[in-house]
Amino acid sequence: MADKIKVTVWNEFRHEKTNDAVKKLYPDGMHMVIGKALKAAGDMDVRYATLDEPEHGLTEKVVNDTDVMLWWGHMAHHEVSDEIVKRVQKKVLEGMGLIVLHSGHFSKIFRTMLGTNCSLKWREMAEKERLWNLEPGHPITEGIGEYIELPNTEMYGERFDIPTPDKLIFVSWFEGGEVFRSGCVWERGHGRIFYFRPGHETYPIFHNKEVQKVLVNAVRWAKPRIMKEDICPNTQPLEKIEPKHVDFGKAGILQSS
Repeated sequence: MADKIKVTVWNEFRHEKTNDAVKKLYPDGMHMVIGKALKAAGDMDVRYATLDEPEHGLTEKVVNDTDVMLWWGHMAHHEVSDEIVKRVQKKVLEGMGLIVLHSGHFSKIFRTMLGTNCSLKWREMAEKERLWNLEPGHPITEGIGEYIELPNTEMYGERFDIPTPDKLIFVSWFEGGEVFRSGCVWERGHGRIFYFRPGHETYPIFHNKEVQKVLVNAVRWAKPRIMKEDICPNTQPLEKIEPKHVDFGKAGILQSS
């Protein structure tokens, strides 16, 4: 039997403690609902990490033992340590998959990986969303029909300040008229990144079976194809280099101790 995919679900886990509407939907936290769906797929081992744990639950041991990380944040992006962001970024560049959910668009890790502001329009009026499947042959949309319809959502609208995706998987239409690039993939270094828009905390989005199916598919797609340490080595030549009769000198680089 193949080894299971090692998944870490990271959740800010603040709204569920302070907002009664969110507590009712996710009494144990959104991360637990997401994780339960992933575990049910049968090929994933799931651990959880939250903001208020030491090192936000993302110790070197945890990050180094993760194949795919899911990230949900909203009200406390600024509280995430830059050191932890760099730790996660390094791991993505080395091959770890990263799935960023909903308001995670403004997270430090997402903005760091993409290099843009990741801003957008938004409105919270419980409007209908139709999430159109643009790539029915993509692994992320396996088992998903022509669209996913969500009866009540928070609107995210264009312009979404992101680099042009390597592939656009989903586009949303909202009852109020806006559209949004709701499912986007990129490669950074050796790692794969998927941004998936649905998931506002006051609506039961992560209980939706089709949304859960997308997340299961995305984990399988984002799992590492290679894990390679992100280094910049000075290497010896493969072939013989004839000696030069002019001394050009060497600049080299400063080596950190």
